[in-house]
Amino acid sequence: MSYLFKSRSEPTPMIPASLQEQLAKINEVRGLLGDLPMEMPKFLSDATIRRFLQARNWSTVHAAKSLKEAASWRRQYKPEKICWENIADSENEARRAYIPDYLDKNGRMVFITLPTIKTKASEKDLIKYLVYNLENLVLNSEDAEESVVWISDFRGWAVSSTPFSLTRESLHIIQKYYPGLIAVAILTNPPRIFESFWKVFADTNYTFCALNYRIIKHFLEPKMNEKVKFVYNNSECQRIMGDMFDLDKLESTFGGRNTAGLDIDKYAEKMRRQDQIRGAWTQANGNTSSP
Repeated sequence: MSYLFKSRSEPTPMIPASLQEQLAKINEVRGLLGDLPMEMPKFLSDATIRRFLQARNWSTVHAAKSLKEAASWRRQYKPEKICWENIADSENEARRAYIPDYLDKNGRMVFITLPTIKTKASEKDLIKYLVYNLENLVLNSEDAEESVVWISDFRGWAVSSTPFSLTRESLHIIQKYYPGLIAVAILTNPPRIFESFWKVFADTNYTFCALNYRIIKHFLEPKMNEKVKFVYNNSECQRIMGDMFDLDKLESTFGGRNTAGLDIDKYAEKMRRQDQIRGAWTQANGNTSSP
């Protein structure tokens, strides 16, 4: 199953040999950030800096540049202030994207998206909800890199399900401002042509949806591109998902035996508790940025 987690074509990361060397890299990045660690102590924790370093192949210069860009975005967007009550049409959106209570067999968090469920929310509100989920995923995986398994089901997908501009902006945010968070992205039941156009170049006869998908691939950084895996609803799917998840907990949509469905009321209460934790967590670490 190693092919699900690391591609053979992925460049070998320049991982420091010891924890002391990693800490030295973290401190070097802190020096390159100037006063930013004082301004955003929670965001610029050792865990965050380590995650950015890993995503940038342990280059202190590249990691510091990425962190400065992320800090600038956070000043403007203020993602830490988004709460459940801010989410437009939260009941329906929670059905389209949610963080289940179970982990995969490697102890990683799971993020589920069902883009074919219809939505009335604007693209701006959909991006806000994505950021809200990313903030909660970071909260619960603060001390780990590549700690999230993202599963997205494309059964019944149409071009209108995921507008190109929304996909492009989502990928931009995940890669630029939350790098090193996603371990693997599993696309279940996509149109077969997606995988074909993902893997190879074609000279003629692009369909509209395949062309868009090929274009989207070019917005993916190499590391993220290698994490995308296609899984279909067949015996291979069940084997793959069974190797990664407890099938009694995994939703039946993805080949599991859990048919219970999402309890929206319980999920809303869970996210409100998360909001309280994030608020107290931010305040306790001295992050005074406001919406």
